[in-house]
Amino acid sequence: MDEEQAVVTTEETEDKIGNVKISVEVISTVAGIATAEISGVAGMSGSVVGGIAEILGGKKNKGKGVKVEVTENKAVIDLYIIVDYGVRIPEIAWEVQENVKNSVESMTGMTVEKVNIHVEGVSFEKERAAAEAPAEESETDENEAEPSQTDSE
Repeated sequence: MDEEQAVVTTEETEDKIGNVKISVEVISTVAGIATAEISGVAGMSGSVVGGIAEILGGKKNKGKGVKVEVTENKAVIDLYIIVDYGVRIPEIAWEVQENVKNSVESMTGMTVEKVNIHVEGVSFEKERAAAEAPAEESETDENEAEPSQTDSE
């Protein structure tokens, strides 16, 4: 497997012991987890092939919906996200950009030049669940309000 790797160099030491190589998959995973931490992000939008592989393999791909390009000691990250209905997309995008940039830079020592956000969809799951919850509560209230036959005798 020919996997792309980024070489991270440390400028702090004069005596160079060796290079540190960080897989692009590792950077994708860190970016994916940092994105999922933001409230208002419903999920990541992945490719059809990746989705099928996830279903068949049963393995969750933390780097799903993340594309990383590395040049020298710099990274450009593209994120393909799905947001919850009702959120302010520019605010969510900014929070994701900041969290991903800080997480990747602190964990890898690389410089993140750009974090590009691609909003691929809107999820209505939270709104649907909120609409169903009051309906279920009102059904239970009606059942409790009905007098039993033994009380009326």
